[in-house]
Amino acid sequence: MPLVAPFETSFGRTTDRECILIAIHSGGLTGYGECVADRDPGYSYETTGTAWHILKDFIAPLLFGQDVLDEQHFQHLVERIRGHHLAKAGLEMALWDLRGKLESRSLRQMLGGQRDQVQVGVSVGLQSSPEVLVKTVQRYLQAGYGRIKIKIKPGRDVGDAAAVRKAFPDIKLQVDANSSYTLATWEVLKPLDLLELLLIEQPLNEDDIWDHRILQRELRTSLCLDESIITPRHARYALEMGACRIINIKAGRVGGLSQAVAIHDLCRERGVPVWCGGMLETGVGRASNLALASLPGFTLPGDISASNRYYAEDITCERFSLNPDSTIDVPTGPGLGVTVDTNVLKKFTQAELHLEPE
Repeated sequence: MPLVAPFETSFGRTTDRECILIAIHSGGLTGYGECVADRDPGYSYETTGTAWHILKDFIAPLLFGQDVLDEQHFQHLVERIRGHHLAKAGLEMALWDLRGKLESRSLRQMLGGQRDQVQVGVSVGLQSSPEVLVKTVQRYLQAGYGRIKIKIKPGRDVGDAAAVRKAFPDIKLQVDANSSYTLATWEVLKPLDLLELLLIEQPLNEDDIWDHRILQRELRTSLCLDESIITPRHARYALEMGACRIINIKAGRVGGLSQAVAIHDLCRERGVPVWCGGMLETGVGRASNLALASLPGFTLPGDISASNRYYAEDITCERFSLNPDSTIDVPTGPGLGVTVDTNVLKKFTQAELHLEPE
């Protein structure tokens, strides 16, 4: 699916997004899930190719002939498959959608969400210059976004953030390094402490918790972990070590909505704020994120954004719009609360596979 504008981070530039849509059928109903793996192994080792393989050859066969009682039962079925959280999460999302439709309950209700609207922000990729970045941020502020996140990398960090802060001294501003620094290079980030940022996201290695613990002691600004938190267990490690003060929860990264809720609950018990990250989702994944972000512990604006931030044409009939107060309405229909537009889906489909029990 073509993005309305290229999205660039420290590990690459995306102009078209590839993902996997999963459909499961029961009782005359269909549940949809989105596997947020990308074509390239930048953010994660998982790609659409690996997820396709794992779903087809390992996860789907485990479900055939089973009465999947709930999402925890699903997690038990797939626990012997090491890793591949994005693939697992995509199928678990489809199970939530199907169960919601069977029970006539929304995903928000099933997860225990408490909000009708959730606070959202926008993630701004690397731009050609600080001046262009400021103009891009201005457009999003004029569109109604109340929180801005900018991507940074070595050589494009303090200068970019300082330019945005100077132009907009009162906005909620945070930065995301996507693992592009080390303990040997972190000191270039020290001036960020003067910019009153909400947080610095994942400055060190994508699998690191220990070094973030050391870095957090050196910075006044709160560190937020993203890529490092792949299970509720890793979230506990990070909090007990003091590796961060905030966690970005992505259901895909941690293996499913059930695991995302577990991390939310852990953080809420410990008074640690969380927010919902984004992975350039279609309307299917966006609906799931909105329901997740309606839980009470999500006290910081998420990277969910309106549909038109990413796609001129989406695969759901429903389009999510930004409210004047920088919120988006949480779907209220059964399951995810969205309907897949089969004509648009067909237009964008690159490959299709049907699996049935033998």
